[in-house]
Amino acid sequence: MKPTPTENKLTMRTGGFATLVETLEYAAQGDTGFNFYRGNGQLQDVLTYTLLKKKAQAVAGRLLALGLERGARVALIADTDPDFIIFFFACQYAGMVPVPLPAPNSLGGRLAYEALLKRLMDSCRAEVAIAPKGFFKYLLEAAKGLALRFVGTPDMFAALPEDRGVLNPSGPKELAYIQFTSGSTRFPRGVMITHKAVLTNLTAILEDGLKVQPSDRTVSWLPFYHDMGLVGLVLGTMAAQLSVDFLKTTDFAMRPWLWLKIMSHNRGTLSFSPMFGYELCARWLEHKENYEYDLSAWRLAGVGAGMIRKEPLEKFASLLSPSGFKPEAITACYGMAECSLAVCFAPLGRGIEMDCVDSQFLAEHNVAMPGEINSAESQKRETFFVNCGDPLPGYEIEIRDESDRVLPERHCGNLFVRGASVMEGYFGDKGSTCEVLSEDGWLNTGDLAYRVGDTLVIAGRVKDMIIINGRNIWPQDLEFLADRQPEIRNACAVSVPGKNATELAVLLIECRVNTPAVRINLVKRLHALIHKEIGIECAIELVPRNSIPRTTSGKLARSAMRTDYLNRIAATTEVFRMSEDG
Repeated sequence: MKPTPTENKLTMRTGGFATLVETLEYAAQGDTGFNFYRGNGQLQDVLTYTLLKKKAQAVAGRLLALGLERGARVALIADTDPDFIIFFFACQYAGMVPVPLPAPNSLGGRLAYEALLKRLMDSCRAEVAIAPKGFFKYLLEAAKGLALRFVGTPDMFAALPEDRGVLNPSGPKELAYIQFTSGSTRFPRGVMITHKAVLTNLTAILEDGLKVQPSDRTVSWLPFYHDMGLVGLVLGTMAAQLSVDFLKTTDFAMRPWLWLKIMSHNRGTLSFSPMFGYELCARWLEHKENYEYDLSAWRLAGVGAGMIRKEPLEKFASLLSPSGFKPEAITACYGMAECSLAVCFAPLGRGIEMDCVDSQFLAEHNVAMPGEINSAESQKRETFFVNCGDPLPGYEIEIRDESDRVLPERHCGNLFVRGASVMEGYFGDKGSTCEVLSEDGWLNTGDLAYRVGDTLVIAGRVKDMIIINGRNIWPQDLEFLADRQPEIRNACAVSVPGKNATELAVLLIECRVNTPAVRINLVKRLHALIHKEIGIECAIELVPRNSIPRTTSGKLARSAMRTDYLNRIAATTEVFRMSEDG
């Protein structure tokens, strides 16, 4: 078995498709497709676009035989395998709506995972639910009490009769899929994306963001239930008729070097990751002396899905410089599921560009005044944010204050976006839809941002902001101080109710060291740093390893961490609240 080729006999086409079925119909005329790799780095499955079309049409006939109405939701546990993609496109051919559901990240937390599946299937009113054989037991338990026509594995579904009538694929204005948000600030909501919306976004991404070339090949370990993994690396690569090499997310987490190995072996040119993926690779590389990769073909290493920090990316680039990796390949981007995928891309070939601002002035006036780096005193007041580049064609961008007034350049406020790629709304949740989407199409992203010329700089999530005595404290600033300490493995800053209706900043940290004296010294050192650099009192809690949760996209799940902290604060076994006098 060989992977699909990089070079395609088909002329590359990056736009002009009305539906996802049209993108597949065109790609199926070529030689390229999807390649799936095992956890040992060996090729396991190959699914050409030609074969995908044939199999998806057969599955679509069986979906129709169930007697479902047009637009029925089909819940798919999105493991990284060919079956998920086949069922996803079968829904397109049958005029139904696929709903990717998260695969379990580990064997622990079965009850919580089953409860999550039940809530997600119930909220999208799914009528069919499919899971890989290994996850079927979770799905079967979660499906109890729900009005589902069919629950099973792909093999079980294959035993159903097939309706051999004429297929009537979904149209441009119909839903292409429902994508659940990552749930960083609340329970995941089902984002409704039409074919027109996602294909408008993909054309802009391919032509203006990535500037794809016929010689490109993508590599991905991102989960199929996340917008970057599904829309960017599954639908996007197919929309450009590129070949893509997939590695399961869990296999990457256990063996991050597999990402680099596949990139090297197959001469990958395009790949994306949240921050933690680059950090995980860098930690692995630091402890390895002999590794040989050829990453000279890697022209775009995208980073997004959360706040971007320069230092870990510089370390990643430095460690892989002998392998031919170019630091200018690292490209920042910003987007969200509610906008199909991407809103803006930094310019290609320039690496990460930071905007240095006066943190004190920003906190007091919400203005990102350029920082001065001429003195040690001014350096203490610096905050660095990543410039995410210009909005993609078709987007309008506004930065507004709390009174909905549009702010001028460098004034930090709420980011609003409008364009053809914005969602229709949240499925079955008109209340939440009205909270964020206006009648004239403006989407309140929930992010804080400011403009520098025409470029966009993301400063954080509105709901993550910590307000102490009327002053805005960015949680990333607290986490940055923690991450610089060698004993710390992970950190998460949140705010909780304090005394007299005030807020209290809390920094939760996973420590690499168990020695009590070292841990106490670490907390004292951190308290002194926070007081000196940021000027606030902060509760510091040492939490067990792997207890700081992340969303499905790798972001810190601050809301879950805040809730967990409040629920167990009275029973915490190791909390150090260090006052100013120690």
